[in-house]
Amino acid sequence: MNSSLISSLCLALLTSSSHSVLAADRPADPNVILLLTDDLGWQDVKCYDIDAPSPMETPNIDALAKKGIMFWQGYSPAPTCAPSRCAIMSGNHPARAQKTHVVGGAPPTPYHKTNHRMISPWYSGRMPENEVTLAKVLQKNGYTTGHCGKWHMAINHNAFPQPEDQGFDWTRHSLGVTKKMKPNRLTGFATDKESDPFKLDENGFVYDQNNQDALTFVRENKDKPFFLYYATWLVHTPIQTRNERLLKKYCEKLGVAFPTNPNGWEAEGQTNPYYCAMVEELDYYVGRLVNYLEQTDDPRWPGHKLSENTYLIFTSDNGGMEQHPGETITDNYPLDRGKISAMEGGTRVPLIITGPSIPADRQSDVMVNGLDFYPTILSWTGTKLPAGKNLDGCDLSTLLKQDPTDPALVKEDDGNARDTMLWHFPNSIALESTIRVGDYKLVRNYDPSGTPDLELFQLYQSKDGKQQRSDIEESKNLADSMPEKAQAMNQDLSKRLTEMKARYPYNNPATRHPLPGKAKVPDVLSHQQNGDTVAFTYQENGAKVLRAQLLYTLNGGHRYEEWFPATAMMSPNNTVTANLPEGTTHYVLNLIDENNFLVSYPEMVDTITSMKEKYSVKALSAK
Repeated sequence: MNSSLISSLCLALLTSSSHSVLAADRPADPNVILLLTDDLGWQDVKCYDIDAPSPMETPNIDALAKKGIMFWQGYSPAPTCAPSRCAIMSGNHPARAQKTHVVGGAPPTPYHKTNHRMISPWYSGRMPENEVTLAKVLQKNGYTTGHCGKWHMAINHNAFPQPEDQGFDWTRHSLGVTKKMKPNRLTGFATDKESDPFKLDENGFVYDQNNQDALTFVRENKDKPFFLYYATWLVHTPIQTRNERLLKKYCEKLGVAFPTNPNGWEAEGQTNPYYCAMVEELDYYVGRLVNYLEQTDDPRWPGHKLSENTYLIFTSDNGGMEQHPGETITDNYPLDRGKISAMEGGTRVPLIITGPSIPADRQSDVMVNGLDFYPTILSWTGTKLPAGKNLDGCDLSTLLKQDPTDPALVKEDDGNARDTMLWHFPNSIALESTIRVGDYKLVRNYDPSGTPDLELFQLYQSKDGKQQRSDIEESKNLADSMPEKAQAMNQDLSKRLTEMKARYPYNNPATRHPLPGKAKVPDVLSHQQNGDTVAFTYQENGAKVLRAQLLYTLNGGHRYEEWFPATAMMSPNNTVTANLPEGTTHYVLNLIDENNFLVSYPEMVDTITSMKEKYSVKALSAK
């Protein structure tokens, strides 16, 4: 054997041995950071630009995408904040958790008493106290768990349960730079004065306590395995920036005059300089965290940096909020609509994942969801799933490690490749459920307002294992031309929602709009209470009553008044009886007739959008 061959073999053995040592030395329990932004749209991040270019500059997020896998078809579990956050932390689909929108925990009430045809169903005000959260199972596996920033997994940001009730050892809630500027957003810009709580740093960016809290947690806990849930308040309203330099920069870049009136922004598209500045600020704070991970030695792995043994998931809780009264914020085009809608603009979000064994600079068209984070993180950390715990997502760890472009690597519990996802948003003015199966998406519209009951869109066209963009705009309804496919997907949607015991909207008997059967709704004639038992009598007026619901609260009049459903029994003689749970302070009866009209007794409020009193003011007292 010649000397050069011997040398080559020795080098190969040495390299192999070196890699084995390094692999053996790597801590078996990696760190995990879940960086969840607020209302960041799919087209707000520069590296996601398609069609018309976005004016927003996001160099740090773009660089992060080069370090891992960037998903073009990443979705949030819901089109609004609280249900997505609860779903990610619990692993339960919003429909299964009965947590489909923000706030919640109230009797079903029309969004507007007369203007709206439908009433959203009851949905929970919070994640249950006894929920087996991701933080709890990681905590039991020896992880130090931290949260900073937004929470909103309860009726109010500060209501029970809080992070410390759900498995977090450490929590901070600062609003940071998003604290409302007073008296308006053209006053109180940050300065370089030492006394300024928002003092500009050496790079001309505003000090953000939310970002500093994330860095503090990592700094204090880097010597042990940690899980950080870093929930930014950016880029949620109020739409403002304390960085006057950035505001001027985007006014110039967009070709608009520096604002003199702090109220509103009427121009269409991505032309709001306040919002553009907010996105760049968010990007800067993401960069600070990533830089710290890359520049800081890992105390548990000498000779290596924290980033080498830290998984980082970067995403958003829902699609971009396109507007609110008087102000255009952003534009999710080519995706349709935005936050508060289950159309693509409301649920498709930026998603970038980096970490050990995850290839760099890869892009993927595989369909993934925030529900997948829980099982994936369990796999990364070697954490066992507690017995009986339901998870509605899929483990992405094999996909991420082996081939991020192969959808067959995302497996359901039965071993089959996942090709289906669904969203249930029977709330607000959207009133939609949607299901995506492969290239196709079906939208079920509950509101009989002229919109078709079913809409079918072909988002992509797959051929030879590759997807080509077809109609991500959701502009060509194929339901009439492909009725069999539409009906099959609708039946699949119903089956899945039934399994999750999903709730659906009701017809509103007080609407000013004509609806079949509106004149036939029942009347509640009387009620009586005997101890914890309540009984109601009702009269049918042409439509049969099919179901009865009792809603009750244990804290009527409290700041965080919360309502829950209870069983109500119907008798043949037009009587409903129910037992009030112990501690009930107030209660309400709902009747649902064969035409899906809901009649509440007593009637709750004139309009949910202007309600200033607690529901208990008009409810029946249990005392």
